[in-house]
Amino acid sequence: MNSKLRIYPGHIFAALLILAFVVMGRSIDDWGRLSNGFDNFVGFFHEQLWPPDWSVLDPRVYPECTASKNLDFTCSTAWIGMVETLQIAFVSTMLAMTISLPMALLAARNVGTVQTALVTRFFLAAFRSLPALIWAIFFVILIGLGAISGIFAMTIYSVGYLGKLQYEAIEGMNSLPLEAADAAGLSRFEKALHVVIPESANDLISQAIFMFEYNVRHGSVIGIVGAGGIGYYIDRSLFFLSYDEVLAYLIIVFVAVITIDIISAYARSFFNDDRNAVRKPSWKSVFIPCYE
Repeated sequence: MNSKLRIYPGHIFAALLILAFVVMGRSIDDWGRLSNGFDNFVGFFHEQLWPPDWSVLDPRVYPECTASKNLDFTCSTAWIGMVETLQIAFVSTMLAMTISLPMALLAARNVGTVQTALVTRFFLAAFRSLPALIWAIFFVILIGLGAISGIFAMTIYSVGYLGKLQYEAIEGMNSLPLEAADAAGLSRFEKALHVVIPESANDLISQAIFMFEYNVRHGSVIGIVGAGGIGYYIDRSLFFLSYDEVLAYLIIVFVAVITIDIISAYARSFFNDDRNAVRKPSWKSVFIPCYE
């Protein structure tokens, strides 16, 4: 009985992890700085970070707050900034979904031509080659400060990121419906509209929800360069060295992101295929070698 050594993903991961530690060891010339950094952090935390300054939830002096006393926190910089961040994330996700889906159909090799796929993938790669923060700086220079720059920045990056997820999902779909569509003589447009999109709809919707989560997290950062959102107020507090305010803002962002992650994970569960029938590999089968 012939047997051959099987290379497991765990072996590759372990080798890469060892390589990472070797590279890190060659990159860090003074490990003592790590202990000094920890001591500096402890002192900084107790002297300037803690406790958080929850005055960020107090209503602004100007413009005058017209909300009732129980809802006056809606006039605070924390609330206004977080709501604007959510708005930027939602609008940019919807715009990106509208643009990326047609591009993903062109980029998928099982739907479009090879030439079209290569050209479209080039543009998608170009869009995601720069982080959203760099795109935000670019649009702040072109358009000016405000949420509109953040929307454009997040949309451009999301198109590249979401488009890649989408065309990979489309290429990974079952080939039988596509073969049936070809046998029926459907055009590429008809095949995309009546076969590809319905077959991959669950993955596409799940990816859009994930992209919204992602944009909420990164939308909190782009405001630092003036592209709107709560990042603008974080940057202002950093400028005045009000680190206790910064910590309060970060806690609010953290709570908002965790809440959105929980809700979106629950929402995505309705659009994920049921794979309970597939036996999942154990950790032992991943890391322990065997022969077959």
